Amino acid sequence: MTVSAKKLINRANPQLANESAAPTLPSATLKAFLGAFGRLGYDTTTLLAATGVAASQLEDPDARVPCPAMPTLICEAMKVRPLKNAGARVAAETPIGTFQLLDYLIVTCDTVAEGMRQLARFLHIAEAPFHLEIHDEQDPIWLIYPDIHDKFMAEFEVSLPIFHLRRETDSRLTAEYASFAHTPDDLPEMERLLGCSVSANASWTGLALSRSAWDLPLRRRDPALQGLLQRNADQISARMPKRDDVVGDLRRMLTSRIAQGETEIEALARLLATSVRSLQRRLSAAGTTYQELLDSTRREVADKYLADRGLSISEVGYLLGYSEPAAFIRAFKRWHDMTPQEFRRRQGAIRA
Repeated sequence: MTVSAKKLINRANPQLANESAAPTLPSATLKAFLGAFGRLGYDTTTLLAATGVAASQLEDPDARVPCPAMPTLICEAMKVRPLKNAGARVAAETPIGTFQLLDYLIVTCDTVAEGMRQLARFLHIAEAPFHLEIHDEQDPIWLIYPDIHDKFMAEFEVSLPIFHLRRETDSRLTAEYASFAHTPDDLPEMERLLGCSVSANASWTGLALSRSAWDLPLRRRDPALQGLLQRNADQISARMPKRDDVVGDLRRMLTSRIAQGETEIEALARLLATSVRSLQRRLSAAGTTYQELLDSTRREVADKYLADRGLSISEVGYLLGYSEPAAFIRAFKRWHDMTPQEFRRRQGAIRA
């Protein structure tokens, strides 16, 4: 067992944020990103000063800092020296062990598949404001972050598993492709960094792994340590306050109801045993609106249906609740600035 692993096991009782207070995040998270910027040549003293956080706070593993400190850090870095594909570049400078328990939970698994399932299961113990969905019923397997809307964090979260798993499989792992809802600053450089094709302006953010990559063994697999770490993670998870996952709940409900055209907010509010006004307030607190969520869910479901070449374009439109193919095509062009036929051809070229 490594020294770092022993230390994190001995410290299994993190302070949790007071829900009635201003939102905070662990100081260790801010320290991790500050360290990565430092390795990229930024003056960390200047960046930290902009956040208003004292250096002494970063040395206390149980300290917490205001949530706005993180976007302030990133904005200050980009103001001092703009960096293309900043999220991916920071991920490349983030070593395994930076996020302690979560990182060790992944790398001590037997395979890539088990490691990513542990990431999806325990991402919340790092207090990430998003979650990971695994769609392993297909090949390639899709690993989707449905509620990341920030460009920097999208690039960071997609890139970090690729970099870490590449190391932990002795460079055997290559992603099939990465998918971003935005267009990276420098697409060729992003593809070079990630070592795979990149689908830009897509309906979902995440990465795709082939079945063979999914089954690759990890070089530091350790069943005994894995079991100990998982028990520790379970204990931490049990003590954490339950988060209001209204976005995830609504997305799942919409995915199953879109084909029937049952997408009225009033009906979904009733199913959630709340009022329309309360539901709208909860969505606003989560940084979105009902219409944005409906639109993004339709967009994501459309891409999944188009991946099935047994379905015609008009059938995909019908499954999304459009009575006329023309209405679906208009909506799709608004989402992707291309027709469904063009999108299907491009996706086929990426996977070829």
